[in-house]
This record gives sequence, structure tokens and C-alpha cells, in this order.
Amino acid sequence: MKKIKTALISVSDKKNLKPLLNVLRKNKVKIISSGGTYNEIKRLKFKCLEVSDFTNSPEILEGRVKTLHPKVHAGILNKRDNKSHIKDLKKNNFENIDLVIVNFYPFEETLKKTKNHNKIIENIDVGGPTMVRSAAKNYKDVTVITSSNQYEELIDEIENNKGSTTLEFRKKLSRIAFTETAYYDSVISNYFNQITNTIFPTKKIIHSNLIEMLRYGENPHQKSAVYSTNSAMNIKQIHGKQLSYNNYNDIFAALNISKSFSKDLGTVIVKHANPCGVSIKKNHLESYKSALACDPISAFGGIVSFNFKVSKNLSLELNKLFLEVIIANGFNNEALKILKRKKKFKINRCFKLFFSRKLKICIFK
Repeated sequence: MKKIKTALISVSDKKNLKPLLNVLRKNKVKIISSGGTYNEIKRLKFKCLEVSDFTNSPEILEGRVKTLHPKVHAGILNKRDNKSHIKDLKKNNFENIDLVIVNFYPFEETLKKTKNHNKIIENIDVGGPTMVRSAAKNYKDVTVITSSNQYEELIDEIENNKGSTTLEFRKKLSRIAFTETAYYDSVISNYFNQITNTIFPTKKIIHSNLIEMLRYGENPHQKSAVYSTNSAMNIKQIHGKQLSYNNYNDIFAALNISKSFSKDLGTVIVKHANPCGVSIKKNHLESYKSALACDPISAFGGIVSFNFKVSKNLSLELNKLFLEVIIANGFNNEALKILKRKKKFKINRCFKLFFSRKLKICIFK
């Protein structure tokens, strides 16, 4: 157990602070903060010491340098049972910081909102990730929180342990913290690759978000999950049981082909990640029939991807063959009713997907 006596809070996402601050006050935790977070804590009527008063060093460079100070990082990084560290703290009149609550400048969100390079650069957080890394490294003594989604769990931990946290809890949060800093840095790295037109850098960092845990992997004894570089995928399941690893693998293979065609053109049939048939006939019904005619035997139990909206007539034709997945840019109401008669069909609507730019990863273990 490690008692929390001093907390440093510096967050871009300022929601849900009040319940946490109530618990910290109840346990007589000293709070240090800076900038907008300091103002928010004061607005909520809680006691708080500004970082510049804590360090006796003013914020400089328009706020670029606030927490990058030996008193802050020595307070986080010192080993509480190390005599040399204790001596250094006493010599410099530094004190322990036991809890670090930080979430970063919204760099990824900024990329979605603007192409202004100067604004993007100013949303690269330096002090926040540095404090998080320090706290995560010293998890044996320090608790680190990187998201408002973790507040409830932290509150429970403090309440259940009379103001302290357990080693296992701190270790888990350390793992999450290092994942957060790595993810954050990877987004920045990829941005610089993009603006410098560096297609094949010496080191390539791929960041992704967990989208879904699947029933099983490529085989029933394996576990699997789907990750995406976005927080969600532009594939909406309309009908049928949960998609499997093999379903996703086939969907990605089919979409890689169908999305290379012009708008409203193209039918692709795939089985076990291999194309069984492809057609770009302008008549949608004839397009499907032509693709199926390429290899009708292998198409059984496969998936079909349409680069257009499915009509009633096409749905009637689809119902003649067992297919695992039907994916299209849309379905009219009559077509959907017809297709839903087959309970085993997995029906999905696919929105814009550009596989050269938005990586989808399907992994299993």
C-alpha cells in the first residue's frame, strides 16, 4: 500500500473532476495544478496550489514550460526506500508527489479539425507525457491516471484502502500509461511522416484502437480481436450473428478490391481471402451474376461485396446461394426484408473506406 498525500493534476479533459476532488479532500490530499486545470479546480471551490508557487518558478514561453522542473520530477521519480534519493530530496527541500493525473493536449482531435500546421504543433504535449512517463516508471511508489474514464476506479481504490493504492493497481495503471504515451507519440510521428511525404520511414509506428473482441480466432481454440487506426470502423452490421476473425479477413480482402473501383460499380466475391469472382458490369444484377459465374462452387459460403446499393431484384438472387456475409454501400427496405429471411446471413453496410490510408488490423492469438 502507498498512501496518497500529494497529487498533481494537469488535464485537457476537465470533465468529472468534482467527485474525484471530493475524495481527495476527504483524504486530506494536497493538490498541485497549473493553467486551466488550476482555474477549474478553484472554480469548483477546492484548495489547490499552483505549480509556479510549488516550484517557485513562473510559467514561461507562453505556457510551454510549466511542469518541466526538477522539483516536480524529483517528487515523482524518487524511490521512497532509497537513502540516496531521500538525502537528495532533503538537501533540495523537495517533497514527494504520490498521484499524477494527466491527460494530453488533444493532438489527434486537432488533426481532424484543422490543417493549420502552427495550431497542430501547439497541440503537441510535452510536459504531460513527461510527467506520465516519470510516474509510470516509478509505479512502485506513484499512482498515474491518464483518462477521466479511470476516475471511478481510482475513487474506489482510495475509498477501499483508506487513502492508499495497491501495487497491483499502480502496476496496471503504469501499463496503460506507457500505452497512452506510445500511442500519442505514434500519432505525432505519423503526422510528420505525412507532411514530409515520407512513405517508407526507417521505423514505422502503427497505432490502433480495439474495436471488437471476436468469438474466436482463425480456429476455435484461438482468441482474436479487431483493431483500427480510427476509434471506430466504417462498417455497420445490420443483421446476423457476431462477425468472426475469418469474416473480417474476407471483408477486408473484398473491400480492398471493390473500393478500388469507381463509385456505384463493382461486385467482388471472396472465400477464405481469395477472390472467387469480380465484375464491373454497370447493371447491378448482371454484375453479381457475372462475378458468381467465375467460380460458383468456391463462392458457396463466401462473402460478397457490392460497391453500390442492393435492390429487391438483386436480393432475390442473393437468397438462392448460401453466403456468410453480404456487404454493400446500402440496402433498400424491400431488399433488407428479403435478405433477413435467411437468419445466417450477416448483412453489413460499408461506408467510405480507404485502405491505403486507414489501416485495419485483424489479429488472433
